[in-house]
Order: sequence, then C-alpha cells, then structure tokens
Amino acid sequence: MDTQSFKTYSAKPDDVERAWYVIDATDEVVGRLASRIAHVLRGKHKPSFTPHIDTGDYVVVVNADKARFTGRKETDKTYRTYSGYPGGERELTPEEVREQKPTYILEHAVKGMMPSGPLARRMLKKLKIYAGADHPHDAQQPQPLDL
Repeated sequence: MDTQSFKTYSAKPDDVERAWYVIDATDEVVGRLASRIAHVLRGKHKPSFTPHIDTGDYVVVVNADKARFTGRKETDKTYRTYSGYPGGERELTPEEVREQKPTYILEHAVKGMMPSGPLARRMLKKLKIYAGADHPHDAQQPQPLDL
C-alpha cells in the first residue's frame, strides 16, 4: 500500500461550519464542565480539527452560578487579583466571587484550559456565559450539549 498518496486534511477558515450549543451548568462540577467547554470551543470534537485554525463551535452556558466544586474547594480555594499597586493584592473565596460576578468562576476555569495566544483569545469570544436560565441567543437555535 502506497502511503505517500494520502494527504493530511487541513481545514481552511472559510470551510468551517459553526454550530451553537447550550449547556445547563446546574449541579455540574466546575472543572469537568470547563474541560468539556474548552474541548468544544477548540473544535476537537470534530473530525476536521486543525490546531492552527479556529474550528470550534459557539457555547452558551446558562445557570453558571449553580455550578459546584467538589471537596473543600468551596472554602479553601482562592482567586487572586493584583492591581499593580503596593498592597493591591486581593484574595477572594469562590463564595465571595459568586456574589460579585457569578460568571467569573467558569470563565476563569475555561480560560485556564485553553492554549495561550491570540488564537485562544479569539476562541474564547465564542463562549457566552449567563448566571440565570435566560439567554439572548434563541435566534441561533442552540442545541443542548450532552456532557
């Protein structure tokens, strides 16, 4: 069998067809959910996945404030921010973060599971996270994504 005749498929940006998926984050574990979302945003679930092309789909997450942690992470985990000024470092627990910005926990987890660089920043723009059960993307007819 002549293996030289087979060509590796490389997706072109114009050939990519994007789907819309909706995920209900109620009682889902944050890390496992973020891993699945990052997988879909990158397009790794498609046979046409190409690492240097954005082949991923749009993901709409509802009820992001109801995602949960396992073990003692709800009390022991900390989120750090630094303003750049002396004494400007802040540590917040997930409970405090949920009060201020309920979508941040899931955004932060998904961003950490994406590769770094300009391509990943473009892919993250296809992630839409909402704290409540409603979202404004009904016109795109998102399909439920099984986890």
